[in-house]
Amino acid sequence: MNTKQLYEDKVWDLPTRLFHWINFTAVIMLIFMGLVMLFKKELGITSVDAKIGLKVVHVTIGYVFVTNLVIRIAWGFIGNRYARWRTLIPSSGQMSRIHAYKQSIKQGTPLQYAGHNPLGQLAVVVLFLCLITMAITGLTRAGTDIYYPPFGSIAAEYIAQPGVDPGSLIPYDTSAVDKEKYDALKAFKKPFGSVHIYTSYFLMFLIIVHIAAVIRVEIKQGGGIISAMFTGKKLLKDKASDDEDQS
Repeated sequence: MNTKQLYEDKVWDLPTRLFHWINFTAVIMLIFMGLVMLFKKELGITSVDAKIGLKVVHVTIGYVFVTNLVIRIAWGFIGNRYARWRTLIPSSGQMSRIHAYKQSIKQGTPLQYAGHNPLGQLAVVVLFLCLITMAITGLTRAGTDIYYPPFGSIAAEYIAQPGVDPGSLIPYDTSAVDKEKYDALKAFKKPFGSVHIYTSYFLMFLIIVHIAAVIRVEIKQGGGIISAMFTGKKLLKDKASDDEDQS
């Protein structure tokens, strides 16, 4: 029986795989907690203590998310060639590579890629921009809502009444704050909250598209794209088209 040779490529190193699954878990948990906070009244959660408690859990998970993201950004400069930004970020000639990839799919002989295919590279950029936006806006709201690091001490010092220890301020308790400064802080943080929420909606959409695209590519083109995030290895039908570009 004639069997076609498969080409095994070691693609995703361990830190990259760990980032992927930690990020996935953290994002799902953050989305869940975010939805609970958004619909807390409908869920019968009305007390201030419960509101603060939900935010504390959300922010705690957020710290894991941000730490993981910062490590991944740094790893993009020192990891293996498939983890590095120079292979993930679209470069000169990207549109030509996308056209060639789409044509190969139409012809029934899709080009094989050890790393991300040209369309996948664009998706990675959009995804990371969303994650970075969520991190920045989330940390800002953590500081201005419940006075958590890294910006919480600055916010608390700004709104505390003269003679009041900023560290003693209780979130949503306005008895010991300067009302004018408190209102100014509310106005400042509002856009960050709006961006955070709408970016989270877009991120949910991206997650659904990402999962659907991965499953479709796995079924139509093979390559072990799903198992590769567990093993780090892809099994390609042909030699990888990006081997030369990433050498």
